[in-house]
Amino acid sequence: MPHDDEQSKTAVEELAARFRGEMIPLSNKFCYFSTLPMAEEDLRQYLHEPVAAISPAVAAILPQVGFLVAPYLEKGNGKEKDSVVFDRPADGRQILFSRCDLEGLTVLALGAKEIEVADYHYQLYSALSALVADHWPHEAQERFYRAIREELSAEIHGEVDEKSWHLKQALLRRQTNVRKETKLFRDYARQAFVDTLTLYLHGACCDIDVETGPRQMPSRYLRRRLELLMSLFPPPEGYAVLPEQLKSR
Repeated sequence: MPHDDEQSKTAVEELAARFRGEMIPLSNKFCYFSTLPMAEEDLRQYLHEPVAAISPAVAAILPQVGFLVAPYLEKGNGKEKDSVVFDRPADGRQILFSRCDLEGLTVLALGAKEIEVADYHYQLYSALSALVADHWPHEAQERFYRAIREELSAEIHGEVDEKSWHLKQALLRRQTNVRKETKLFRDYARQAFVDTLTLYLHGACCDIDVETGPRQMPSRYLRRRLELLMSLFPPPEGYAVLPEQLKSR
């Protein structure tokens, strides 16, 4: 159906509020609404499978979450908020997820068109991990921060992903005592948690490979982080993360 630019662009928050009452439950914590027609197989891959793989301990921390599946998302420009669009945004304007908070429901909008399922899963888990970092218990935070301080003391090179890598470099450049809890340290440690939890959740859902490269942290330290997250947020029964668990699953 033809549509003009105004009709094809709707603020994420407006669309989420409009269709809140039509969201379909995935569990007692998660629900969804799709602006795209989705076959059963697509629903399974894009929603049911990734939600089933989420640790019950993670789900318990989160508020009620609604997934809004959209063709594309366009970044707001300051005056306008992030929007759902039906045509591919111009270069530099496309984003893959956006978050808005309604009363009693946090909505995570996800762009699903022209994106590989694995990349879609990554964005979904990254959005959820950032949400966990807004709600995680103090004890869990302290245990992860302690692990980060141990890595910094041992001068461990590398990180899990680009965002935490850049924040780590900023901390190392600008702070002499890198273990001291400053804003620089908290920003880095939080992003390191988000990136590591994203990998953990994605690994529980799918058989993925960690990309190697000069910025990747040594595997034994990455394993320590994953083992810590396993102790904090055990995977659902029947799911595994580490290679030896996959063999015995």
